[in-house]
Amino acid sequence: MTENDGDERRWTIGELAKATGVTIRTLYHYDEIGLVQAGERTASGHRRYTGADLRQLYRVRALRGLGLSLEEIANVLARPVDDLTAMRGLLAAQLAELDLQVARIGQLKQRLGGLAGLLDQSVMPDPEQFMTTLEMISVYESYFGQEVRDDLAKRRMQLGEDAMERFRAEWLVLLREAREHVLADTPVDDPRVREVATRWEALATALQSGDQQVDQRAQAAGMAFWRDNSAGISEEISRQIDWLDAGDLPAIMSYFERVRKARDEHESGG
Repeated sequence: MTENDGDERRWTIGELAKATGVTIRTLYHYDEIGLVQAGERTASGHRRYTGADLRQLYRVRALRGLGLSLEEIANVLARPVDDLTAMRGLLAAQLAELDLQVARIGQLKQRLGGLAGLLDQSVMPDPEQFMTTLEMISVYESYFGQEVRDDLAKRRMQLGEDAMERFRAEWLVLLREAREHVLADTPVDDPRVREVATRWEALATALQSGDQQVDQRAQAAGMAFWRDNSAGISEEISRQIDWLDAGDLPAIMSYFERVRKARDEHESGG
């Protein structure tokens, strides 16, 4: 039974386990290694946990949820349990982790939405379509490490779904305009082509986080991903855009590269 001494409550180890979802065995282990020790004992030697002990247990579980080892947690807990600055920092870290989880869920939702879109396209989708999509997800994750994927997911979350829809719509407009110039074989130094290329680059810049290191990692991963998998990426995108052929995207990317080179040579006086 919970005991009271004035305004200070006490919990037995069983009550604490039931209230917090931490097993009695784990509480014994925390006690043995000095992470969370009962502040008091009864005359018969039974543990009684105080409010301070409960706050200590909260810190341990929160830090554990952030991926720290028990040894690392012990170092963090060297600060007083009633240190408000430390507790505020811990809560901020937990909120940041939750934001990251929300972003990851958003990524998963987007992928599942893509697969669901295949179902909308036909009564009985070709299994190869699902296989290709799943393979591309796997390949994508091998190039974009978890840290980079988290950075990209957080950026999308910061921008919001409405902004991302506007970016997608603008990207499709630019893609169509670029394709028309490629098919028409418009000279790469044509002002109309340079204008499209400038808008394309501005769109990519708007999606960046503003953190130079983060953006450089994402850019390097994206370039490597495209370089090694352009055929598969193009095929997958062409399935989703009815007016785009599988060979169009590589041609457009090559075209934009020639546009950039021509512009750089012009600006350097070459």
